[in-house]
Amino acid sequence: MIVSSHVGRVPRAVRKVASGLAVLLGLALALPAGAAEAVLTLRAVGVGPAELPLTIEVFRWSSDAERSPLIAALAPAPAPPAAPAAANEAGGRAGRGGGGRGGRGGRGAAAPVDPMARLTSAIKAAPTVGFVWGDGVTGYSIKYAWRAPSADAGTERIVLVTDRRLGAHAPAWTPPSGSAADAEFTVIEMRVANGTGEGKTSLATKIAVDAAAQTLALEGYPAAPVQLKVTR
Repeated sequence: MIVSSHVGRVPRAVRKVASGLAVLLGLALALPAGAAEAVLTLRAVGVGPAELPLTIEVFRWSSDAERSPLIAALAPAPAPPAAPAAANEAGGRAGRGGGGRGGRGGRGAAAPVDPMARLTSAIKAAPTVGFVWGDGVTGYSIKYAWRAPSADAGTERIVLVTDRRLGAHAPAWTPPSGSAADAEFTVIEMRVANGTGEGKTSLATKIAVDAAAQTLALEGYPAAPVQLKVTR
């Protein structure tokens, strides 16, 4: 008896649904331990290059210990200690004679690690504290979640960091000079009052550390373009 096989002829729509289910399963497995219901649920609509509807669910806020590595990643690297004068003189003689390491290969101190590379590693290592859902299939893990009252009465300031770049599948566009649009992750900063407000992202501006609030933030938030309209 010959049994015909149709492997590889699965309809495209079925393949897309199966792929979506795999993504959802993977994100579900990454749910924070003990997460029962979200402490924050927002819906947003893109009003810029990253135009897409989003549902934001935060199951818990990042602890101080979880936030510290991300903040430290952007801290300026300490300057290398100055070499003693005697060591410099000895090194100079060795270099002239070709007998020192500097003469053989010119090996010096290792180049400092780029802050964005450090931040990317810290974000990947951080626990998942929520999700940003796109079209029902596309999902992003939230690796950093922080909130505090803003200067405007009744308004909350919220900062989130996703593990992947928002709208990576969207049509190509030219990001503003100096933005963090090419990063693997996205920083989202929002001002929300009674469930509505605005959001801006690192797709259009630089990332910084707000030393006073001890949080990641967007540099020059007031002047940055609005990219998300937060709705109920």
